[in-house]
Amino acid sequence: MRDSPAGIGEFKLVTDRLSKSFQQRDTEIRAVADISLSIRAGEFVSIVGASGCGKTTLLRMLDGLLKPTAGTIAIDGRPVTGPGNSSVAFVFQQDRLLPWRGVDRNTLLGPEIQHHETSGVRTLANNLIELVGLRGFEKHYPHELSGGMRQRVNLARALAVEPEVLLMDEPFASLDAQTREIMQTELLRIWRETKKTVLFVTHQIDEAVFLSDRVFVLTVRPGRIKEEIAIDLPRPRELGLKRSAEFVAYTDRIWKLIEQEVRDGIGLEAQQAAALRAR
Repeated sequence: MRDSPAGIGEFKLVTDRLSKSFQQRDTEIRAVADISLSIRAGEFVSIVGASGCGKTTLLRMLDGLLKPTAGTIAIDGRPVTGPGNSSVAFVFQQDRLLPWRGVDRNTLLGPEIQHHETSGVRTLANNLIELVGLRGFEKHYPHELSGGMRQRVNLARALAVEPEVLLMDEPFASLDAQTREIMQTELLRIWRETKKTVLFVTHQIDEAVFLSDRVFVLTVRPGRIKEEIAIDLPRPRELGLKRSAEFVAYTDRIWKLIEQEVRDGIGLEAQQAAALRAR
């Protein structure tokens, strides 16, 4: 049986027919189209699909960084109309830590920007540093940390603004394979303790299956929801789960859904390149 954190229930994040197009020279590029999601509070959901299918565009709209061409976004029933939503935090692929600040001061960056730096916030930051396993490294600078440690700081910094929804855009893509797997288990531990609602974008199918309650597969551009797959695997999850027949069946199923999309994506890119050369 699945054993997700307590608190999963009513929908926290809802999108209705969300679409985004960009104007490129004299051509309209449709990035995503008609994305409708309903994500419960405390749920861990992943988005996978071929390169260029609009996964990052989707996250940026959810954070208010991009304005949708059509459709709506709501968190707890409140519409998202622009950036600065305090209930959402974004974890980027690159850690983007400030090199002149130590772990503690990088963690406090969000509260400082929001003018919330108090003794209580500093206590929260210290607790988060311990939560992500960096106790004793508070004064270390980014260049003194490994890639995995920097991403832990990146996660602590996002959690320091006390978001209700955590948007994660391939946060482990730059890590080596071994560190990436350890960070997956650490992320699940932190998720269980914080009970955040997480929307996670990744190219790694096994990563999506290992982390998630549900996985949404997007089509080639414009990205649409091709299929939603509920991951009925027991929690808490350990890395050994990846060797189970059930886990392999999920990854195979998702790969078969994506395979043709990848081939179609390669063909689409070739057509677009040929059209540009012909101009």
